[in-house]
Amino acid sequence: MVPADMFAHLGSTIGGLMFMWAIFQQYFPYEVRRHIEKYSQRLVGYVYPYIQITFNEFTGERLMRSEAYSAIENYLSSKSSTQAKRLKADIKNNQSLVLSMDDHEEVSDEFKGVKVWWASGKNISKQQTFSYTPINDEKRYYKLNFHKGQRELIIGPYLTHVLKEGKAIRVRNRQRKLYTNNGSHWSHVVFEHPATFKTLAMEPEKKQDIIDDLMAFSKAEEFYASIGRAWKRGYLLYGPPGTGKSTMIAAMANLLGYDLYDLELTAVKDNTELRRLLIETSSKSIIVIEDIDCSLDLTGQRRKRKEKVEEDEENDPREKLAKEERETKPSQVTLSGLLNFIDGLWSACRGERLIVFTTNYVEKLDAALIRKGRMDKHIELSYCNFESFKVLARNYLKLEAHHLFPKVRGLLEQTNMTPADVAEHLMPKSLTGVAENCLHNLIQALEQEIENGKLKAEEEGKEKKSAAEEKDQDTEASSDRK
Repeated sequence: MVPADMFAHLGSTIGGLMFMWAIFQQYFPYEVRRHIEKYSQRLVGYVYPYIQITFNEFTGERLMRSEAYSAIENYLSSKSSTQAKRLKADIKNNQSLVLSMDDHEEVSDEFKGVKVWWASGKNISKQQTFSYTPINDEKRYYKLNFHKGQRELIIGPYLTHVLKEGKAIRVRNRQRKLYTNNGSHWSHVVFEHPATFKTLAMEPEKKQDIIDDLMAFSKAEEFYASIGRAWKRGYLLYGPPGTGKSTMIAAMANLLGYDLYDLELTAVKDNTELRRLLIETSSKSIIVIEDIDCSLDLTGQRRKRKEKVEEDEENDPREKLAKEERETKPSQVTLSGLLNFIDGLWSACRGERLIVFTTNYVEKLDAALIRKGRMDKHIELSYCNFESFKVLARNYLKLEAHHLFPKVRGLLEQTNMTPADVAEHLMPKSLTGVAENCLHNLIQALEQEIENGKLKAEEEGKEKKSAAEEKDQDTEASSDRK
């Protein structure tokens, strides 16, 4: 056991040191104290084996919040919840509880077998206001302590790891947003679309191919840098209305954790305004232009000769009127401006972005707009087949198999029905809806669709036959006149 008088001696020693420090602070001039402290710190530095780095919450003349401090705060959040004895709690994004270590707490971390220590703290200074009422100014900070023998490892790879992981955690935990443009400015709402690739009505092989492509892109920063290309990728989604193009975009955003920018081209005044909108988008985002064939007069092949245009205007007054309407319309975005938006110099101003076009009529689009390098991956979303139907049956009816499935399969092979139409027939019409009734509704709709298709084919056949007979009659009449 330790003798009691030893504790008493230790206490008196500490008390004496504190008394001497108080005398030193009170009676020695500031300049003397500053020099003594300066050289004493140097002396301690020779024998003290640890290095300390301070990361302040606010930096710079304008006291902007430090990105490094925010990244460290995110990085230490998980360690704080498991190690710190005193924690601070906050609700972010109106839904998730976030824990961080309280002021003057310390947690440890390990990197490649080397241990380091993080401590949080704050300095409080009083500022005088115009009303002569002092206010407290709190300046928080994190301090990193490590052995001086590991300086190169910690200052280099470790801090790079901390900042990168902290930023990644912030992206994963952030509240994602859906932006739309009002002229040259973006406004947003919270993005909460529930679509996922699991619930997407599509063939499993095709679905997995798209998922693999997206994940490969999201992890390819170094690859894109090595080949000298901006870290972006273009997707063209095309197919009839109701085949799930918008749902596909929502599933892509949810898979990658990206924000969505829904760009309405008709609200953009000119190419300069379009460029400004591009600059204001963030990284880790999807820029979407839906129904690109309807957005502006950017579709079809460009005319090769100006003389041909002028000739058309002279021969047809309607062409002249159309030209006048184009010249007076509010949006002056050109095909050239849109192409520069996709892959020009300004398109590289932000990293990790997808640019997605959707269209119902891919054949109307200018080839320059959708070539590889601009729209890198073309994805056709077509009518519902049996594999897509099984996904919908699982989503809406919780069915993996049913004795009516073979009949549905046979009917789907005979007609074209979009996934949206199939889903509507599978939707239970009441809380006590029976799955078999929904399947019967779908079967009736498919049979009706097939019957309508036959009637339409018969009518078209009659029209063609009638047109052929009229043509033959005209030919005979012409021959008789000769």
